[in-house]
Amino acid sequence: MPVIVDPDQDTVATLLRSLPAGSQGVATMDRARAWLAQHHDEYVVVLGPAVAVPEALALCDTLRTVRPTVSVVLIREELTTDVLTAAMQAGARDVIPSGSPEAVSAAVTRAYQLFLALRGPGGASQSGKVITIWSPKGGVGKTTMSVNLGLALSEGGARRVCLVDLDLAFGDVAITMQLFPTHSIEHAIGSEHTLDAELLNGLLTRHQDSLMILAAPSHPDVRDRISPTLVSQVLRLLKESFDFVVVDTAPAFDEQTLTALDETDEILIIATLDVPTLKNVKVALETLDMLNIAQDRRHLLLNRADDEVGISADRVEAILGMRPTAKVATSLEVAAATNAGNPIVAKNPYHPTSTAIITLASLLAGEQIATPPAATAAQVDEVDQQPKRRLRRRR
Repeated sequence: MPVIVDPDQDTVATLLRSLPAGSQGVATMDRARAWLAQHHDEYVVVLGPAVAVPEALALCDTLRTVRPTVSVVLIREELTTDVLTAAMQAGARDVIPSGSPEAVSAAVTRAYQLFLALRGPGGASQSGKVITIWSPKGGVGKTTMSVNLGLALSEGGARRVCLVDLDLAFGDVAITMQLFPTHSIEHAIGSEHTLDAELLNGLLTRHQDSLMILAAPSHPDVRDRISPTLVSQVLRLLKESFDFVVVDTAPAFDEQTLTALDETDEILIIATLDVPTLKNVKVALETLDMLNIAQDRRHLLLNRADDEVGISADRVEAILGMRPTAKVATSLEVAAATNAGNPIVAKNPYHPTSTAIITLASLLAGEQIATPPAATAAQVDEVDQQPKRRLRRRR
């Protein structure tokens, strides 16, 4: 997917609106080079008008020999003969005037066509990772964990992440993030055999710059019209465009959920420390065993895991035959952040719940995902005071 380089955030936001879903924006050339080093499937770099000409030409000259499949599109406020000549000699694919989103979109399309021609259709696709969040029981915090995990994986814009709401009857991902999509997976019904990346990208909703959302239908009666074939096609296409596809599912073994589990690379099972939930999870794990689904790629997250309830992590392992990968304690701050439409990972990355989710995201991503370099004094004080606040409330 395209990466835009420009220090002006407004310029980046404007350009992103004319580019495919999943496109990224970075402020500096150093960030752009880091992006290219991590994404070997990249096909175009769009250099905004605020990027200095010498820097732009240096990148063009480097990519011309080191990464010839990556096109550089240079946007200029003024198209002078000197700039055009220098850009052509350095290897820029296109030089276009500022303020023309149609020209930018057309240039990116040409870059993608050239990429396909140079590498072939098979070389143009990547294989992202599908992470499915699931539980056989509702009310365990599945959507809250899905949203925060998606935000953690997309932190800093270094990874392209799409969050898919497959709770097709009562999905809450969009409202949790205070988004009001005009399109959802419902609009792909009937296109099981014709769906392509361009059509699917048109159904996504952007949350900030680095996380895309595929929303659930707005009415529960649509669920039965979304076929397992469509679910499979959607997830496979998203894997070609995103580094991570995080899937929030219904608390059931319906056809759509089973299809998502079949397509998944990693399953995150959410449980709480109560006997009914643990019983349901145990039965669900036995069912997954019978279906031979993700035998060695399951992870258990204990949500609202407080010692006071009388069931320890060791006891959970004895019951389920599966050791918890992560534990998250009960926190009113998490609920408050969710209700405010600002999930805890975004609101306070230093909160204990945030650090647990970021650690889990690092495990699933196979790389260290960093939080901002240092907490402010106010944030540190807030984290330090949380246990005291809970004690005061208990009194």
